[in-house]
Amino acid sequence: MPTYEYQCEKCGHRFEAFQSMKDKPLTSCPACSGPVKRLISPGAGLIFKGSGFYITDYKKTGSSPTESGKSKEIQTDKPVPKSTEKKDNKTKDKPSS
Repeated sequence: MPTYEYQCEKCGHRFEAFQSMKDKPLTSCPACSGPVKRLISPGAGLIFKGSGFYITDYKKTGSSPTESGKSKEIQTDKPVPKSTEKKDNKTKDKPSS
């Protein structure tokens, strides 16, 4: 549940209220019962909890082929095989006796 900040228009008293998003805004000051307005706050900061974070927890950097509209060619030192035929394991060479 968020914390909202209010300021009294009559006495200037500022206070915070811990309310549900479904609750209606407060209308009276707890100090003088005057009218209040809800202030716009920057919100809470990002809080990291836990023992640590791993490189796999984050999105990969760099552009993907769909982002730039063009596919990038990948250069490798290993030759790419021309044929990817699957060898048949049924016929095995039998040693001659």
